[in-house]
Amino acid sequence: MEKLNERKESILYAIIANYLETGEPVGSRTISKSSDLKLSSATIRNEMSDLEELGFLTSPHTSAGRIPTDKGYRFYVDHIISSKDREVLEVKDLMIAQNEKMEKFFKELVSYVAQNTQLPTVISAPSITKNRVKFVQLSNVDEDHILSVVVMDGNVVRNNVIKVLNPLSNDALLKLNILINTHLTGLTLQQINLGIISKIKEQAGEYADIIESVLNTVADTISDDDLEIYTSGATNIFKYPELSDSQNAIRFLTTFEDKEDLADLINDVQEDVAKSGTGLQVYIGDEAPIQTMKDCSLVTATYDLGDGVKGTIGIIGPKRMDYEKVMTNLNSLKNQIEKTLGRAEETRKNNGNAGDEKV
Repeated sequence: MEKLNERKESILYAIIANYLETGEPVGSRTISKSSDLKLSSATIRNEMSDLEELGFLTSPHTSAGRIPTDKGYRFYVDHIISSKDREVLEVKDLMIAQNEKMEKFFKELVSYVAQNTQLPTVISAPSITKNRVKFVQLSNVDEDHILSVVVMDGNVVRNNVIKVLNPLSNDALLKLNILINTHLTGLTLQQINLGIISKIKEQAGEYADIIESVLNTVADTISDDDLEIYTSGATNIFKYPELSDSQNAIRFLTTFEDKEDLADLINDVQEDVAKSGTGLQVYIGDEAPIQTMKDCSLVTATYDLGDGVKGTIGIIGPKRMDYEKVMTNLNSLKNQIEKTLGRAEETRKNNGNAGDEKV
């Protein structure tokens, strides 16, 4: 991008933003009143003249305000793409650091709960349900590959390298970025229906296969494979005679070690929570979402960090467990997680919003 000093950049962005909103030529007085630049009309007028000489602005009529030229639009769009590049890197670095802390937190927590209750315990890390597309960015890697970066509302980032048959020009890539973001931004996977998909593919023409790859990446960001599950205390089951015979124990331990089964369990529990409206659920015998636990009771608490970010804690034991004690402990733990992680989630949102304000 051609270099401009900070003041000229700010004035140019303010003019383009105003023109995009109103469609009317923008004068110096409008910018001085509607922006946070804190510059006089005379100073803005001088800078606008310089920007016009540099080819970023033009005057449609004598003494009228200015409108952006193609060069001005190009500078503006390239700045947005550059800002999104930085935001993606910042978000990825932030999420890596947070995930490392989160993993340690839940490993220690699940171990503590299992030791405290002397019962097998499972906890899912917070995952995002009904997540919306924040933005998608396509970038050239080389002549045969492009990089698709999908960022969801919860700042969940997923990268995917897409193989292309023919090199994409910068203009073609820009048009695809605009097309995808125009149709997908703000939608959940459930809202991206066949009508929307067909429309995007039709407009993408020869690049319809790239749209398909991007949609697959969006779907992958909320797949069950991403659900982080922590367990502890499986051998506590042997303390209860009715659960410790070889067949029951093997069946239980196999389920407890199977991430796919536990992911299904967590998803079923969260669906029940959504229907019932209460975070505490008790499953006795055959009521359990997984039939291999039919000889047990399962008590769960689902914590909610807002914006669809949820996780579940589950304690498994004999049908003669002390339900009141377990439910009281789980409810207290649920509230503590919401309080502790809620602050971290609020910080993450603020960081994400700060990144948005740069664009």
